[in-house]
Amino acid sequence: MRKNIGKRCTANRDLSSSSQDPQPFRMGDCSVPQPRSGVQRASGKHYEEEEEDALPDSDALPDSDDEVDLDKPRPIQIVLAHEDDHNFELDEAALEKILLQEHIKDLNIVVVSVAGAFRKGKSFLLDFMLRYMYNRTSPCWIGGNTEPLTGFTWRGGCERETTGIQIWSEVFVIDKPNGTKVAVLLMDTQGAFDSQSTIKDCATVFALSTMTSSVQVYNLSQNIQEDDLQHLQLFTEYGRLAMEEIYQKPFQTLMFLIRDWSYPYEHAYGLEGGRKFLEKRLQVKQNQHEELQNVRKHIHSCFSNLGCFLLPHPGLKVATNPNFDGRLNDIDEDFKNELRNLIPLLLAPENLVEKEISGSKVTCRDLVEYFKAYIKIYQGEELPHPKSMLQATAEANNLAAVAGAKDLYSKGMEQVCGGDKPYIAPSDLERKHQDCRESAIRQFRSVKKMGGEEFCRRYQEQLEVEIDEIYANFVKHNDGKNIFYAARTPATLFAVMFAMYITSGLTGFLGMNSIATLCNLVLGMALISFCTWAYVKYSGEFREVGTAIDQIAEAIWEQVLKPMSDNLMEDHMRQSVKNSIKASLGEQVSHHARLKTD
Repeated sequence: MRKNIGKRCTANRDLSSSSQDPQPFRMGDCSVPQPRSGVQRASGKHYEEEEEDALPDSDALPDSDDEVDLDKPRPIQIVLAHEDDHNFELDEAALEKILLQEHIKDLNIVVVSVAGAFRKGKSFLLDFMLRYMYNRTSPCWIGGNTEPLTGFTWRGGCERETTGIQIWSEVFVIDKPNGTKVAVLLMDTQGAFDSQSTIKDCATVFALSTMTSSVQVYNLSQNIQEDDLQHLQLFTEYGRLAMEEIYQKPFQTLMFLIRDWSYPYEHAYGLEGGRKFLEKRLQVKQNQHEELQNVRKHIHSCFSNLGCFLLPHPGLKVATNPNFDGRLNDIDEDFKNELRNLIPLLLAPENLVEKEISGSKVTCRDLVEYFKAYIKIYQGEELPHPKSMLQATAEANNLAAVAGAKDLYSKGMEQVCGGDKPYIAPSDLERKHQDCRESAIRQFRSVKKMGGEEFCRRYQEQLEVEIDEIYANFVKHNDGKNIFYAARTPATLFAVMFAMYITSGLTGFLGMNSIATLCNLVLGMALISFCTWAYVKYSGEFREVGTAIDQIAEAIWEQVLKPMSDNLMEDHMRQSVKNSIKASLGEQVSHHARLKTD
């Protein structure tokens, strides 16, 4: 699957190098653009902006079976999250209806995505991006003071709002300064680390959005903490595993957006303060622990462009008013001022970053195919499942205990029937096996392990299975030292040849030529098998043939010769007992007769 992803969408395109060091964001051309005649929308019409215009209202998201209505712009869910089995499904029909419109399907695409923890204002931020896209020719694109904020659904509170991945149903067609037209798509993602999502769910959503976006906004609260960087490392590595080829820089632009920044006296609000802060946070130092160095090196190796923007708190009314609906008069002035800088930095025509995969520009049509390919990979079992730190540590802890117990068992058995030790009776070997097995299990139980009793019990069962497999190998090794066991195959073949020779002679003497011929054929096959077996044992070549002959000989021994010998032995023993009894009775009769005579 992964080998065909890039070939499907990037054939006959020129590859460009992506090995440069991450480039910082530049702010030089991000002032509010001068008014233009209008922004061409995905519907093909022109929208004349006015200062007080509001976005179209956002209705409830349509079900995957409903037809997507492009006449009324709204958020459309393209990746559906199934909470029962923690799996994801792509709504291909909705995605195709949006991206395969005739006038945009062959345009290069710009995808701006916002990802991060839940309830941190991702959808709230995207709605200001929508205001800019609809009103960007107006100096006051941010809107009027009394306009409710509409677009992607959002609300206050502590429970999650967005699930899966949503995109805005209207794709904006923008003229870049070089004269080319590009399609701009805005993407909202399910918040990470809520009470209903597993680590795999969070990693899948973050990885999908990073792989399909040209600009990924990593939405964080108050600071960049070490666990934020570790989660970023995990999620990006999960995305890199799913990509066809691993380039030095598999992803494009990552913007750290620090919300509610409370330290402007150390690093000023905005892009420049964020740049200095990010340099300090991602700096690799000689005296750092190796783990911390690896996290920072990984992030630098994944993205060709890294940036950071420090955004102030929007104000107490936003945080505490349950009826807050996004009106600007409830938002602090510092927040609005920095918002006026942030949004054009991402969406102004001169700053738009076109989506590239493997160095080739991606069109709207290509992006549909990439979405289909990536979602199939994450629906399958090809990739390892990400785990929480506790689960990963508990697994490593228990696996180490299993390895130690297996080593103890192997050393104990080696002392009994290892390499140069002589053959030991199977009953004694079994008894030693039970002793070593119990010792290994006792050691496993005595090691302090994480994960709880139920979790550890699974690893004890795994240990028991693996010990039984090791014991089976010791049994084979011990049997190989038994000279009679080693001679079983030639003895069996000799017995077959002897029996066929005698039977052939008798049946030929009696005139049963067909049976005699058949016996001679079996005799010849047994002789050829014996010669072949001897050559394999001498030369070490064609071991598969030698194994097959051993298996056939063992089957003949177990099914024919052994039962016959057991029956003959049993008949002999029975006859011996009878003779002994008769002799004893005869002796007693003779003794009584002599007594009577006397």
